[in-house]
Amino acid sequence: MRLVLNDPLAEVRVTLTAEGGSCARARRVVRDACASWGLPEDLADDAQLVVTELVSNGIDHGEGTITLTVRRTAAGMLLEVHDESPEQPVLRPVDPGSARGRGMQLVQALSVGWGTTPDDGGKVVWAQLVR
Repeated sequence: MRLVLNDPLAEVRVTLTAEGGSCARARRVVRDACASWGLPEDLADDAQLVVTELVSNGIDHGEGTITLTVRRTAAGMLLEVHDESPEQPVLRPVDPGSARGRGMQLVQALSVGWGTTPDDGGKVVWAQLVR
């Protein structure tokens, strides 16, 4: 089923479980939102990579339920991933000998900004992408 949003400023929010299929679901949600909002394909591609990293970090390092919120902005989109852990993500230097640890480097490279916002139930890790 394809997501269709008639309101260009709509917000999409889905609850994800801490399992591998959640990354694929998050990518579909982002891809469908981008298509519905008429955003460029290259932005949709970047957003799918970013959401994969944010959701997989929530699965690997977070706690509890993961909530993905996708918002249309005037210049592009905002991706937010909430999990129930207060532990903040860390931007580590790239270790060429490691197969892991590049996720937040990728998020930083593809977004115009990213950060975290603590809340009572954990944290929100967000990334803003523009056309």
